Amino acid sequence: MSALREINPNVRMMKDLEIGVVLKRAAGVREMLQKGKLPFTGLIDVSWGDPHTGGVKPITFVRQVLAACLYPQLISSDKLPVDARQRAQKLLACCEGGSVGSYTATKGAPQIVSSVAEFISRRDGGVPSSVENIFISPGSQWCLSNVLKLLIHHQGSAPSGVLVPVPCYDVSIRSVVELGGLSVPYYLQEEQGWEVQVEELNRAFESSKEICNPVALYIINPGNPTGHVQSRRSMQEVIRFVSEKKLFLLADEVYQDSVHGDKSQFLSYKKVLAEMGPPLSDSQELASFHSVSKGFMGECGLRGGYVELTNVEPAVMAHVYRLFSKDSCAPVLGQMALELMVNPPQPGEPSYRLYTQETQHIRSTLRHNVRRAEEVLNSLPGFSCQPVEGGAFVFPRVDLPPRAVLRAKEEGMKPDSFYCVRLLEEAGVLTGPGCQYGQKEGSSHIRFSIMTRGDTMEELLRRISCFHLQFMKEFS
Repeated sequence: MSALREINPNVRMMKDLEIGVVLKRAAGVREMLQKGKLPFTGLIDVSWGDPHTGGVKPITFVRQVLAACLYPQLISSDKLPVDARQRAQKLLACCEGGSVGSYTATKGAPQIVSSVAEFISRRDGGVPSSVENIFISPGSQWCLSNVLKLLIHHQGSAPSGVLVPVPCYDVSIRSVVELGGLSVPYYLQEEQGWEVQVEELNRAFESSKEICNPVALYIINPGNPTGHVQSRRSMQEVIRFVSEKKLFLLADEVYQDSVHGDKSQFLSYKKVLAEMGPPLSDSQELASFHSVSKGFMGECGLRGGYVELTNVEPAVMAHVYRLFSKDSCAPVLGQMALELMVNPPQPGEPSYRLYTQETQHIRSTLRHNVRRAEEVLNSLPGFSCQPVEGGAFVFPRVDLPPRAVLRAKEEGMKPDSFYCVRLLEEAGVLTGPGCQYGQKEGSSHIRFSIMTRGDTMEELLRRISCFHLQFMKEFS
């Protein structure tokens, strides 16, 4: 008998991705496109928050520096700006043997960890950040999984529980389940712009105590997939709640550089916690996550992120170090990309002007995409899109006719999965169904990325509009 027949029961508990049925159909659509048998030209894939897949060009300075790090002969040539060459030389000096092929320290190259700490302190208006509390990893989800390993245990009869938002980035939920924990949903209030409400947190916490031992609260700000940005007041309420309930606070802040709302501002949980003062600022345990994959940089494939831990006891930090050390170190190119994200070109440096032009263009494009998406979707019958204040996605609600819901059931699909499949096959737009991320019973949503070129967004919205009007007519 194969040993794999007795696989980890936690892995068995992990459900198939709801988007899987859509992705399988997408493979068929691509084949049909190659044969010229579909009424549209080209598939618009906005199912993932990958800017470069969406046509957003990589930042020139980032690629110049990384190119020189990979091919050091460029450092002595005049093919790259002098500051790009100097930065590459400095980054290579962080590596043993002066090569990106060498290991670094477990926590990350010390010079890069220092750059991250300085960035955090600047971002938070001078709130101190210590290199001892920062661990660089192959992405923020990898960090989250390691921290969850510390929190989720199997002592006693009840499993450990983690309060997670609904809707929520699905990989985070799967990480909890994989480790044997219980994902406890708290619902964001859609009609109030996906607001986090303490009353709902209390409801989720009290109901969870009968089935698990709640140990942590996970929050995403700016939201994924919802696009909300928390206010200071909301964050203060969350901090008081987790302190009162003795929960560890997990703050996923990977979209902190992508705030689109005119009246919205990103504040880190660490900054808000520090400004609340003692005893909270000295006692509340917090893990904050960031990544090079998100925001205007969008270097998803380079795999670089970090976690900063706050108010974690030294004895526990020793266990954190052991967890991170088991995989030697994060990819060195990912670490370098992280350093370039937290320490970009400065005024007066040769690359500053182009860097500023490129990042401002990306920000203005994303802001334009958001406003156009809200405008078009809210004009369509059955669609309702809350303001997207930050992040990489639009997550509109779509009220599907009863006949469409019935047809979806007959075909063995959730209603929004059925809608996404039809949108894919008839309009060539690949989106994610809301059931992938969690939603209130009886509601349907779709998720698509705004991390794309402006002309692509216009074509996307045109296709959705034409398809949706015909779909509603067919099933009305």
